[in-house]
Amino acid sequence: MGYSHAVRQSLLKKVLRPEGRSIVEVSRETGVNEQTIRNWIKRSESGIFDDGNQDSCPRFLTPREKYQLVVEAAGIENEKLGEFLRERGLHSEHITIWDQELRDMIDKKNDPKDQELKELKKKNKELEKELQRKEKALAEAAALLILKKKLDTLTREHEDD
Repeated sequence: MGYSHAVRQSLLKKVLRPEGRSIVEVSRETGVNEQTIRNWIKRSESGIFDDGNQDSCPRFLTPREKYQLVVEAAGIENEKLGEFLRERGLHSEHITIWDQELRDMIDKKNDPKDQELKELKKKNKELEKELQRKEKALAEAAALLILKKKLDTLTREHEDD
């Protein structure tokens, strides 16, 4: 299966620095064979990476790229939208789906359950901290009590002599 130059470049960006994600992770995410990605890395490092055609596959776009395309498409008149989509190898359904995905991401981010979860995590952390403090104090008190008993025992032995 031949992949476009844009797809290869997109995957290489994910695997190479600064993102530096693992080849296995990117392979699972995109469905591209691990060895294929390794071959692309080797070819790009040696400088013999063939450019091929410059088209991109919508499947490999990042959320930022999808957002940019949705915004651009929103600003285009319906008569020119078809031309815009054809230039980029997209269908109108892509824009609709991505728009909904982005809205869902925003809704999920502002979800009140997330806020409640954060508050509960914070409270849990505070309670754990207090518990550790009390455990230390209890251990110290127990140690002092044991030392006092030993001292009492020693002083009684001394008085008996």
